[in-house]
Amino acid sequence: MSTGEFDLIARIRGRATTRGDVLLGIGDDAALLAVPAGLQLVVTADTLNAGIHFPHDTVPADIGWKALAVNLSDLAAMGAQPAWCTLSLSLPQADPVWIDAFLDGFLPLAAQHGVALVGGDTTRGPLSISVTAMGLVEPEHALRRDATRVGDDVWVTGTLGDAAGGLALLDRPSPPLLRARLDRPTPRVEAGRALRGIATACVDVSDGLLADLGHIASRSGLAAQVDIDALPASEALCAAFDAATRAPLQASGGDDYELCFTAHADARASVEAVSLQLGLRITRIGRMVAGDGVRPVHSDGTRWSSSRHGYDHFA
Repeated sequence: MSTGEFDLIARIRGRATTRGDVLLGIGDDAALLAVPAGLQLVVTADTLNAGIHFPHDTVPADIGWKALAVNLSDLAAMGAQPAWCTLSLSLPQADPVWIDAFLDGFLPLAAQHGVALVGGDTTRGPLSISVTAMGLVEPEHALRRDATRVGDDVWVTGTLGDAAGGLALLDRPSPPLLRARLDRPTPRVEAGRALRGIATACVDVSDGLLADLGHIASRSGLAAQVDIDALPASEALCAAFDAATRAPLQASGGDDYELCFTAHADARASVEAVSLQLGLRITRIGRMVAGDGVRPVHSDGTRWSSSRHGYDHFA
């Protein structure tokens, strides 16, 4: 018996969980959601295409995880608490086995962050996944890109370059952690929430550190000076690449989904307290200065140069 579009939707609906603030979920023309009084709605959307955002050999569960994780990372960068999401799938064929495996990655991450899947769409076409994620944040507490000031420190969570390293070694033996960071990024939701009132600006590192930090610099009308030698690296990345090869992966490789943020210099103790509280490495990598753009330098002040600052879909 063949599987049709509505069979797939029923399969997804049968496995999706809900929340008390979902008044009407999967199965109607649109969802009805109750936004709690006194909170603001934060909305983000991302599309993942096969061969562009994940290798063709990626297993469905990892695709499902990553499709949601990259959206939760955007909410984290805003300091928002995730709440709901929609899922739109373009599939070459109606494959219930693939759908179940995809949901095996997507739904556990949703449950981990209290996210209800409330709707979406299915269509025939090349493999592509689009997710819209919605979260909640207190008024005046959203982290933005445009509020940093001269003298603010630049910080980054976790380690950089692991996913890019995994991609670079795709056809060769490599430390499992590098491929895991490529396939299953960790959205730093707890860090984003903890940084409210501490960070002056924030962005998630999806296209490359220098490119994404450039958004903060541009929106704030300042320049960002980054110490390339201070960029945090995992043991796995250090084992797989020497320092010269590692630096471009960390600075512009992308797909890290860590948070890069700025904070006043007198907030260093507060940032370190968040690091301790969450058991999460947070590293100071630079500062905001007058001017424009991003200025990567070595610890001795000499300029570091690279052919690119990050990923651009249309470059």
